[in-house]
Amino acid sequence: MSDTPMSVPGLCDDPAMLDEWYPVARSREIVAGTIAPTTLLGRDLIVWRDAAGTVHVWDDLCIHRGARLSKGWIKDDTVVCPYHGWRFDGQARCVHIPVAPDQPIPPKARAFPVRAQEQDGLIWATLGNPAHPIPAFPARDLPGFRTFHAGPYTYRANGFRAVENFVDATHFPFVHAGLNGVPDAPDIIADYDVTQTADGLVSSEISVFQPVGDFRKIPVQAGYTYYCLRPLVAAFSKRVTIVDPAQAHLGSPDDRFVTMFTVQPVNEVTSIARVIFAINFAPDLTELDMLPRQDVVYNQDRDIVETQRPERIPVDLRAEMHHRSDRMGVAYRRWLRELGITYGVIA
Repeated sequence: MSDTPMSVPGLCDDPAMLDEWYPVARSREIVAGTIAPTTLLGRDLIVWRDAAGTVHVWDDLCIHRGARLSKGWIKDDTVVCPYHGWRFDGQARCVHIPVAPDQPIPPKARAFPVRAQEQDGLIWATLGNPAHPIPAFPARDLPGFRTFHAGPYTYRANGFRAVENFVDATHFPFVHAGLNGVPDAPDIIADYDVTQTADGLVSSEISVFQPVGDFRKIPVQAGYTYYCLRPLVAAFSKRVTIVDPAQAHLGSPDDRFVTMFTVQPVNEVTSIARVIFAINFAPDLTELDMLPRQDVVYNQDRDIVETQRPERIPVDLRAEMHHRSDRMGVAYRRWLRELGITYGVIA
């Protein structure tokens, strides 16, 4: 675990959560010369990029008098504290104290970095020592796919609630009425299987009708295969068959829509979702064509997830009612319990 200068109320002390990778920013949002504040598991951080392109994630705190470095600025590839002008280089060392420029700088005059890495267009950070690598976007190496990003979407809600909603197909006719389902004719969900592997959870395919099922604004029969890759990273692969014969020429049997849903747990009841998605059809569609639909869907999800009570997700299956159609959500809660997670859950 990375060093931290002090104990702050509300910080996560759950090793199972600390030892995970989480997105804290989109890569293209962090440009050299700027400092971005963020919060992960209750811990206030800054994200910045040096002139060589390397990303750094540090505690949002100056060791001198505890001021927020996020209120400072970048000068000569160093972070300048806004309070007394102390400057910290990319190795987190204090390299300049303005009131004593010719005196030796104490070795303890340092910033507090955490491990960070860029992958799939996101900046990931960890406050611990993960045993697992950062989950890879499932369509990263698939030929013919174009990849895009949506979000961030800030949820005033628990991150596990957001992930469970993402891997649930039965809310489509009601939360996404007119897009992903029809409220007066909801899909009858056939039995499906959920398998737990060393890499997480995977469902068998779940078939649903969607009146405006993708970015082509056409009716489709969609087959969803869901994955839980890590506790706060999930994905689906959506097989798309066009239902309207008059528009069948727009697609092929190999049409796929792949999405990875990532969550940054700000604290136990606030989270930030970032979405990576890819399609292998409709090459004329641009990111600007697709983002409005993504925003509608994820804002609809957020609006309902923010209403859920209790805010922290119960992992005792007796705490809420479950139906056979909730098989993926039930498996997800069992998995969280098996992982020993205590932060953000009700045991």
